[in-house]
Amino acid sequence: MQWLAESLVAKRGIGWAKTPQTHELSEAKQGVYHYTIGPYSQAVLSIQPGDRVIVETRDAFEGAVKTEDDLPSKVLRMPFVNPQNGPIVIEGAEKGDVLAVYIESMIPRGPNPRGTCAMIPQFGALSGTSLTALLAEDLPEIVRKIDVDEQGVYWSKRVTLPYKPHIGTLSCSPEIDSINTLTPDQHGGNMDLPDMGPGSITYLPVRCEGARLFIGDAHACQGDGEVCGTAVEYPSTTSLRVDLIKNWAIEWPRLETEHMLMTIGSARPLEDAARIAYKDLVLWMEAEFGFDRWDAYMMLSQCGIVRLGNFVDPKYTVGTGILKKYLA
Repeated sequence: MQWLAESLVAKRGIGWAKTPQTHELSEAKQGVYHYTIGPYSQAVLSIQPGDRVIVETRDAFEGAVKTEDDLPSKVLRMPFVNPQNGPIVIEGAEKGDVLAVYIESMIPRGPNPRGTCAMIPQFGALSGTSLTALLAEDLPEIVRKIDVDEQGVYWSKRVTLPYKPHIGTLSCSPEIDSINTLTPDQHGGNMDLPDMGPGSITYLPVRCEGARLFIGDAHACQGDGEVCGTAVEYPSTTSLRVDLIKNWAIEWPRLETEHMLMTIGSARPLEDAARIAYKDLVLWMEAEFGFDRWDAYMMLSQCGIVRLGNFVDPKYTVGTGILKKYLA
């Protein structure tokens, strides 16, 4: 990962140059997993900028869907889904800073790792929901259990999908609100963006003292949009390196990979999420890369990249990106 030496966190992070201390956040240490993201829960861990945290995440159903006969409508209690590890306090983090979260690795966890994909009543992009009310019957409720390892996601005898893991939900705490773990917004949240996997750095605006990092909802793979409402949800052991960038005022999450910078917006309708992300990208190019605002706007019309996080949750998520080679 030679590009990391030239990344934004390497240049600006206050703890990146140090040898990181490694912390373990196991299921036992976590204890109670959280279904809201906010400033009121008890912190489970306190770390220094630049430290590493190895986190044992549970799947989005917190292990309740054990077999294909365990229908979510029978074994889940909505809205208690998408359990989160944390909050992790980063010492010295203050409102107006940015938390940089570098995902080092994601490994399937358990003696025979299996992922779960499900069609759930009143959930999914092609289903009627409380927000998309239809006079139509619910789609069928179906559960798929899928074998997973670091070589592949074994969807069926016919199809093996690539193991391409990412974190579905990553957040700092809002300043005053406590937001359910299914909803993405300015704090991050359930963005379900496939680019947010190993080798990526997510930049989250800090709204309160200590930042209060939450993480969960690991996916072994997912297509753009998470169209049926679930990815291949699985328990993971995820290694993170977390740093702090002081006095960098951003409003929405951002993301960096080896070749791309990305801004992330979440809203309804879907086009407003795209507008948020593209506006932030134009302003970022103007503020930090020497572009004229209108030149950046017109240029992105030619080379901008759009990634669809989810369009199944209470708010939809869109990432808009530009290749770094155009910013040099």
